[in-house]
Amino acid sequence: MASWGELLAELNQRKAQHGVGVFDTVRREHLAALAKHTGRSVILYATNWTGGSADPQLISITPEDVQGFMEVVRGLPADGLDLVIHSPGGQPEAAEALVDYMRSKFNDIRVIVPHAAMSAATMLACSSNRIVMGKHSSLGPIDPQFIMRTELGPASIPAYAILEQFKMAQEQCKDASLLPSWLPVLRQYGPALLVQCQIAMKLSEKLVADWLRAYMFDGSADARKTATRIAKKLAHHGAHLSHSRFLCRERCRKLGLVVDDLEADQYLQDEVLSVFHATTHTFNATGAVKIIENHLGRAFVKRQQQMVFLQQPLATPQPPGGPP
Repeated sequence: MASWGELLAELNQRKAQHGVGVFDTVRREHLAALAKHTGRSVILYATNWTGGSADPQLISITPEDVQGFMEVVRGLPADGLDLVIHSPGGQPEAAEALVDYMRSKFNDIRVIVPHAAMSAATMLACSSNRIVMGKHSSLGPIDPQFIMRTELGPASIPAYAILEQFKMAQEQCKDASLLPSWLPVLRQYGPALLVQCQIAMKLSEKLVADWLRAYMFDGSADARKTATRIAKKLAHHGAHLSHSRFLCRERCRKLGLVVDDLEADQYLQDEVLSVFHATTHTFNATGAVKIIENHLGRAFVKRQQQMVFLQQPLATPQPPGGPP
């Protein structure tokens, strides 16, 4: 595996000869190598959220992602899938649609987290049979977020924070002199926002509990009890204190999730991190903000300009082979 810096140097050198398309080439080389090593299909789902400059709506999990997954699932065998996720999350309803679709296509799904899968992306991880994390990898609380249009632009706001802020306003506005200070804040709330927050929080917890019971703990005598307990802990914003809290591998294990060590297979770790580094370099060098791509080169890419384009594989789709 090349480090982040070493891979960047290689990309810059090859870019001088082959142009910006080399970013796609190198990323796909490592996706193909990963599939060859595991003998399983691979799908990358990654967004440019750690870069900090993309529109939250463009990098969130949305219903449009189902269309992207339909494109990249085409031609893949139905047995085992490795889903590599790097995402800040998004809509629980969209996550549910993705899980329903993926589970209709694959019998066994392993989620690999090279860096972080937060919020609704953690929900996706909880729909897998098992999760692979490194020492540097993180999941996050599953309390949902809402994309709010503020004076400073769109922002992702936790549903729990909206409810708590409204409770604070109710208490403080008992003093009429404080009402003028709260009015600009309260104007942001639509007539149904508070109810939507409550429903979204219940939905996230229920979906995760149902998926854990059906997949990760399928066959376990206490599957329902274990799944419910884990979902409640992941959804408990008051315990995590921040929707953006990073939950490391050991904390995820303590919650009860089935987590494998990425470092247990050195070649697997090398290729997963190479895919991740190549993807971050793609985001930095191009207008791409979301990539959904399989190991055969079939891709669905979202650009900052909100344009979607499809990239077809260079060869006829074939199942992944054996170890290198």
